[in-house]
Amino acid sequence: MPDLKQGRAANDTQRFREAVCIDTARIYDSCSDKDCFEDLQVFFTEQGQSIINRSALVKCKSAEVLDAGISVEPVPFNRGYFTVDITFYFRLHFSCYCPPATTPVNVRGLCHHAKKVILYGGEGSVKTFYSGDNCVNFGQSHTSENPTACLKTASPITLSSRIVESLPAYSEPLGPLPSCVLSSFDGEIITHPGDNGKTVLSTLGLFTIVTLQRGVQVMVPVYDYVIPEKDCVGSWTADDPCEMFKRIRFPSEEFFPGDLDGGCDLCIDTLKRPEQ
Repeated sequence: MPDLKQGRAANDTQRFREAVCIDTARIYDSCSDKDCFEDLQVFFTEQGQSIINRSALVKCKSAEVLDAGISVEPVPFNRGYFTVDITFYFRLHFSCYCPPATTPVNVRGLCHHAKKVILYGGEGSVKTFYSGDNCVNFGQSHTSENPTACLKTASPITLSSRIVESLPAYSEPLGPLPSCVLSSFDGEIITHPGDNGKTVLSTLGLFTIVTLQRGVQVMVPVYDYVIPEKDCVGSWTADDPCEMFKRIRFPSEEFFPGDLDGGCDLCIDTLKRPEQ
């Protein structure tokens, strides 16, 4: 019986048209990391801090990365290497228990953490300009000698949260916050809870991938133009909504947790054992 995969590969090779030059980003170096940010100080709005001061217990329900400030600087006396400084801004969602009430109160807080990595980014001194630029930026380049850093991160994992009566000795002020972080809260974030305020410390786990890349021109083989092979699906305001509903795949994974270890053969074998 012929190998269908080898047949398709042979057909693809026969469809080779030409080699073309494209402008793309080449990754020179990358690293992945699994960080545990322990006892991060959480900052709240004035209303949120008042709830924290009355709380006896807090539970962190979830966390998310609101923003990440990234800067790239060359390493002295190590040509081609660069430091990537990253500042993470996390928004945490808490359930606060204020006695004598038994119903928790939801509060959102902010914490931050800095991280530094060293990667190889190559060398370059080319400045790039594009046609159609706004005259406001006339004379300024779109790229510099430094490579571009790219950060990818998964959703943070909340490991623990606790309330302490006083600020820890290592606490640092927040400093200027990005506009997107400020707009994510209903009020102004206060940098410290005050002398009589309580402090929330949270520990987060985070998976990250950092890359350094530069724009390069490379030759790639071209087989054919990419032409869509499926028809566009109409909107939900179609004449026959029931017909549209029939096209939706049944979400079996929403009703069942997944395959059991060992598959159906194991299930059948287990059922037969009592009879034996």
